[in-house]
Amino acid sequence: MIIDGHAYLFESPDSSRGYMSGAEHMKWHQVAYAHHHQPCFRVDDRSCPGDATVLAPDQATPLDQLPDKNFRFDKTAGRFLWEHDGETYTKYCWPPGLRDGAFTPADLISAMDYCDVDVALIHTDPSLVRDSGFLAECVTDYPERLRCMAPVEEWRLIDDCSAVITELETAIADHGLHAIKFTPTYWRSDEPWNESTYTPFWEAATQLDVPVFFTLGCGPGASDTGATREQLQRGYLDEHRILSRWMERYPNIICGLTHGFPWRLFLEQDRIVLPDEIWEPFQNPNCNLELCFPIRIGDLFDFPYREVWPTLAEMVERIGAKQLFWGTDMPFQNRFCTYRQSRLWIEKYCDFLSDDERKNIMGGTMQRVLGL
Repeated sequence: MIIDGHAYLFESPDSSRGYMSGAEHMKWHQVAYAHHHQPCFRVDDRSCPGDATVLAPDQATPLDQLPDKNFRFDKTAGRFLWEHDGETYTKYCWPPGLRDGAFTPADLISAMDYCDVDVALIHTDPSLVRDSGFLAECVTDYPERLRCMAPVEEWRLIDDCSAVITELETAIADHGLHAIKFTPTYWRSDEPWNESTYTPFWEAATQLDVPVFFTLGCGPGASDTGATREQLQRGYLDEHRILSRWMERYPNIICGLTHGFPWRLFLEQDRIVLPDEIWEPFQNPNCNLELCFPIRIGDLFDFPYREVWPTLAEMVERIGAKQLFWGTDMPFQNRFCTYRQSRLWIEKYCDFLSDDERKNIMGGTMQRVLGL
């Protein structure tokens, strides 16, 4: 069984479903585009003199304080546009080709059929999809092919924890979703996300008996534009320590880290150099790691990503293939490689993997995590 452990489904970016309005939905996209590493460029001549942070000075900028840059989505060209100093700019965080700005269950299933992928786990994100009812409908359309995470609005946990718990319980118990997605980046607090203030949320979440997937950032200082590379590395490793303490508190919960590690932070020329402490959470067999290189560094290295083969070999040695799972970030990985190539670079070119290791990475681990 081949399982893609990381895909998305979403409606048009101005859809109001799951949001206060379509305008609020667009503001989430504006923040996301402001700080994504893809380069922005001027539409008239494709030059790159701009700085996308004009869309949002800081990742923690409140939505009601975003600058007015006429940020919009061009459904004909399938890209976001904005104005700055009288010029129109864009960037391709989304791959070209999503003309209406939606990626439907039928779109994903067609890609899965072509590439012989059996099951996909659908992730959530504040700028893409926050409505568990929409995700439940997707699963209903393709019950044998799709599994979905339940969204958590982390920024509301401080002031509205009970309501967030109720929404999560509804997503799992009533809508039948299969996992929980938690992103500390949206925490909006300097207090670690495992501390006692948030115990009521975690006590309720862990009673739902589904895996929890974390997208870890670099801690509270990550949005500081003056943060050094070393500070960001340290912030990320601090998040690992928080995760380890969380696992000690909830020892029976299976969890996973999405996207792999923040590879760009650990690049030294054309090599990824990882510190020994980065492997510590995986001493717990309940902790699993996504293998997802093309979406993160596909702008730096070309298929078949020979530069990361040593890192994959190290991951198998230090973690074990039974705790590694393949993910693509579909459809966003299409800006760097095809869906088929996202399989082939592992299955065809990484001949240092044994058959059992390859089978675990490409589906076996996720089959266990999701209880398929």
